[in-house]
Amino acid sequence: MPKNGLDFEKPLLELEEKINELKQFMQEKDIDLTEEIETLRNKSNRLKKQIFSELEPWQILKLARHAERPTTLDYIELICDDFIEFHGDRNYGDDQALIGGIAKIDSLPLTIIGHQKGKSTKDNINRNFGMAHPEGYRKALRLMKQAEKFNRPILALVNTPGAYPGIEAEERGQAEAIARNMMEMARLEVPIIVVITGEGGSGGALGIGVGDKIMMLEHTYYSVCSPEACAAILWKDSAEAKTAAEALKLTAEDLLDLGVIDEIVSEPLGGAHRDFEESANLLKEAILTNLQEIQNLSIPEMLEKRYDKFRRIGEYIEHSRIEATSNE
Repeated sequence: MPKNGLDFEKPLLELEEKINELKQFMQEKDIDLTEEIETLRNKSNRLKKQIFSELEPWQILKLARHAERPTTLDYIELICDDFIEFHGDRNYGDDQALIGGIAKIDSLPLTIIGHQKGKSTKDNINRNFGMAHPEGYRKALRLMKQAEKFNRPILALVNTPGAYPGIEAEERGQAEAIARNMMEMARLEVPIIVVITGEGGSGGALGIGVGDKIMMLEHTYYSVCSPEACAAILWKDSAEAKTAAEALKLTAEDLLDLGVIDEIVSEPLGGAHRDFEESANLLKEAILTNLQEIQNLSIPEMLEKRYDKFRRIGEYIEHSRIEATSNE
């Protein structure tokens, strides 16, 4: 049971607490309460299905930000048979907000990069809450180019509120680092799988977000900016963030309908934070299935499909001046 419940989870958490209390009482007093516990457990399952089948965008965003969601290192530990982390961009330093290295999944060697949030306040400060500096994106690019050299597929796990917006990050070329990564990822001659595992915020997500397959876990978001920032810009009031969350179309279902992502990876009922192992198993299956599909393509076919995929995102209408004048 999660330590920190969200507001819409409270009825469910209260039921789960009652179940735990009955279990403890049964052990202490040696009284058979199996039937009562089973009744409450069935009620809990029904309530869980009801709550998580009717989530609003704002509630999904809260789940994506949940402090107890699995991190990149959690998924690596559960999915990979082996992992060696590499450090530094060979230029400025090492960024703990964006990690990477070589791993094996079922004997398949690949390079993994991903944003890393902390587990505690101190850890979050060290990890900068998953907001990478330019050296983080340059480290990621170094590892991706290395993957291309040794013909290893790339797995990118995205979970960031955005790239770090501080003065020092801008001084070291934040925009250039992200833009260069996007350009280079578009032409890397190895398969690239991108998965949004929590927050997919703005350029911070795009810096490792170009790939052959873009997937999102069920309760995550992917957006040009946070709802709070959008509300502050459009309504001059961050209290309108809930309205902004609906308007931004940032959920996995919205983005699948719009053609921005390719697949939604299911989470355990109640969210990934409730069952790390099940969430990791579902993610592992999706990764291996999609990698096999991409690896069946030749390099020219793979690059062409990758290019076409991003060219198809979005729609626009050309309206010439002459037409506009004649209509007037």
